[in-house]
Amino acid sequence: MYYILETGKTFEQAAADLEGAIRRLGFGVLHIHDLGATLRGKGVAFAEQCKVFEVCNPQQAFKVLSADMRLNMALPCRISVFTERGVTKIGLIKPTPMLAALSDNPALVEVAREVEDKVIRMVNEAK
Repeated sequence: MYYILETGKTFEQAAADLEGAIRRLGFGVLHIHDLGATLRGKGVAFAEQCKVFEVCNPQQAFKVLSADMRLNMALPCRISVFTERGVTKIGLIKPTPMLAALSDNPALVEVAREVEDKVIRMVNEAK
């Protein structure tokens, strides 16, 4: 269900490379949540780094929402760049099993596969 790769890049370089890959593959970045900074800003002694990229392809989102409006709660796709004990990682929860768990609509399986192929390519390119 998870797709996570380790990279030898710094956290900052992996995040920048991911953002470039997202745009090259036809998706947009809706928002970047800097969870590490947010937690530290709230007084939590969080030592790791974590940025969560909310990404979307409008045509694919339209297909999903047209088939089942409830799936708005599963959108947009999220890809994370994070550190774990000094190792930088990039990962996501795969859209295909997630949508399969939420809907029995076979048309959505193909959309999920297309999106999953692209977001995995983004992670691979950023690695």
